[in-house]
Amino acid sequence: MRKNLLVAVVVVVGLIIYAVVTGISSSVRLEFDFRQGAQGWEAGFAEYSPEMEGMMLEGEIRPLPPELGINGTGYCLQGMNHSDDLFMFLKRRLGTDEGVVPGQEYRVMFTIILASNAPSGAVGIGGSPGESVYLKAGASTVGPEVYLDSDTGYYLLNIDKGSGNSGNGTAASVIGDVANGLSAEENPRYISLIRQDEHQYTVTASQDGELWLLVGTDSGFEGLTGIYYQGIVVTLIPVR
Repeated sequence: MRKNLLVAVVVVVGLIIYAVVTGISSSVRLEFDFRQGAQGWEAGFAEYSPEMEGMMLEGEIRPLPPELGINGTGYCLQGMNHSDDLFMFLKRRLGTDEGVVPGQEYRVMFTIILASNAPSGAVGIGGSPGESVYLKAGASTVGPEVYLDSDTGYYLLNIDKGSGNSGNGTAASVIGDVANGLSAEENPRYISLIRQDEHQYTVTASQDGELWLLVGTDSGFEGLTGIYYQGIVVTLIPVR
């Protein structure tokens, strides 16, 4: 009995040492419900110029639209797409406090709940208000930052989110659009939607155990888009 117990202990210790040495770690699942406030998420806007007026850019926690029949708040992002390429996004830093392992490579799975009043199949300026507003999600080792590009005169992101619906960037993949399933004749109103997918690229945490999440909309609709993020669920799956 003692011999068997000793063998079991040695095996367990060996597995722990092997996991540490090889960088194998457990999956990390994080749930963010915006009825509880921003919870570390920050709003940002990119791909427009400082000269553009009347953009109506807003990013804040506010009460959900009454037609949803849900009490509480969501993270509202709103913007008038004068540039024909407006990117409205949320970002959040993750670290070892959330269970991220330094240097670990991860696959990233998203479930996003959002409310949209953009009808399906509608005609809009430059594109449809629903199908031409692409929902993207991903992650990067580098924190997403907006900077003013001297060549284009536009505010751009320092990471690769991809361009519209033409392809996925290393920091964000297209996971759907914001069309809510109602026709333009059905008195368009806010409807809760669920979008799920896996980011097409893996992300590796920094040596300090830091990585950044990115969720946003890349718009080809040259009008006003306003959505409410209700919740985001992220699962980081170690690449072994």
